[in-house]
Amino acid sequence: MRIVVNEPERKSSIRLRDGRRFAWSEWGAKEGLPVLFCAGAATSGSLGFGVEHLDELGLRLVAFDRPGLGRSDPHPEKTLVSWSDDVREYLREAGASRALAVGFSQGAPFALALAGAGLVQAIGIVSGQDELAHPRIRRLLHPEVAGLVEAVEKDPRGFAEYFARIATSDALWNLIIDMSGTRDREVYAETNFSNLFQRALKEGFAQGPHGYVRDLVISLGPWPFAPEAIDVPVDLWYGRQDTSMVHSPDFGTTLASRFPNAVHVVDDNEGGSILWTRSKAILEQLRSRAANG
Repeated sequence: MRIVVNEPERKSSIRLRDGRRFAWSEWGAKEGLPVLFCAGAATSGSLGFGVEHLDELGLRLVAFDRPGLGRSDPHPEKTLVSWSDDVREYLREAGASRALAVGFSQGAPFALALAGAGLVQAIGIVSGQDELAHPRIRRLLHPEVAGLVEAVEKDPRGFAEYFARIATSDALWNLIIDMSGTRDREVYAETNFSNLFQRALKEGFAQGPHGYVRDLVISLGPWPFAPEAIDVPVDLWYGRQDTSMVHSPDFGTTLASRFPNAVHVVDDNEGGSILWTRSKAILEQLRSRAANG
């Protein structure tokens, strides 16, 4: 299987008001409607998706390096609220009055935080990590994942210190492959895709493990916003062949029910890599939702 993933067409950064550098990669029309991409765990923004469809859809994919990953300076107390504040500064600097967002895997809560902060007009959640600490989801979790949620509740600092000692880009790549089913391994084994994915992980760890570990702690805790209060269109995309334990345990069914305005797609033939295998449909639907909103 050949998946189209290309080097970033442009890379840029700004200095935020507190002096930190905030960096991103771009593909597509320079003046296109921005799609703010919140990538998966520990990856920089250099691994995009659907890049061959952006020009025809009039979209510009903006893939951020979250603070502490890639080229973005760390935030000493990063939260989903501080993340939204950083993106708000980016939008102001870019002069963007409208934007869309996509969150993949661990990037899902970061993308939803943008919607909760009123920064985007529509959002796509793809193979998204659920609110794992929520009571309705918690009882569905694999015991190992439930244990991680409990550990963060009891001692977030100790949890972060432990994971910082063992987290590496190679270890995370091996974990991704080990948790993947046949469908996803077909995608991840493609040489160019594998090389760019692993490079994005290495870039994510370029400043050490702490940026990723902070994201992990954030993603295992309760969200500071209520999905029930997010009234912009939300598209949720899952593949039933996804065998990852850290995505949504019911393929987004509970999460979709919490949004007032949601479309929920579960493709029986796809896995967690649906972001790349059905990228055109994801972008087309997101673009149409924004146009109709």
